[in-house]
Amino acid sequence: MTYKSDFLNILTERGFIHQCSDFDGLDKKLIEGPQSAYVGYDATAQSLHVGNLISIMMLYWFQETGHKPITLMGGGTTRVGDPSGKDTSRQLLDDAGIQANIDSIKGVFAQFLSYPPATMVNNDDWLRGINYIDFLRDYGRYFSVNRMLSFDSVKLRLDREQPLSFLEFNYMILQAYD
Repeated sequence: MTYKSDFLNILTERGFIHQCSDFDGLDKKLIEGPQSAYVGYDATAQSLHVGNLISIMMLYWFQETGHKPITLMGGGTTRVGDPSGKDTSRQLLDDAGIQANIDSIKGVFAQFLSYPPATMVNNDDWLRGINYIDFLRDYGRYFSVNRMLSFDSVKLRLDREQPLSFLEFNYMILQAYD
């Protein structure tokens, strides 16, 4: 399939796209002018893994085709720890460890993206100051526990009778808040 936007054509040619909810709408939006898009990365280690390469290359081509990529560093969500694909809770890092990981990861992005126009933000900037009661009242009501229990990241841990802390269970709500 051929698109009007260079971005979708390039990603399609390279096999980066598996599915999209609205190709026509996205293509139309991309030809209207520069758009912004983000990908989030948790800072659980000093470097990224090979699985992140596709999203980094997607941001690279997004920028190369005239758009503005945003790399969202998960300084706040890293404080909780993503339960996805894990049998046990992640080791909780202190603020200095998280910042050291973010500083190290910045070097990876500097090899592929130009800052500016690309932007790097840290979700700790807005998550750290959340009043938990207000957050639950304003956003918690939109999350179905039944639906959350059906996600593989939760379901697999529960099926194997491996502990899943309330802290980890909240990860997806904090991630959605971004």
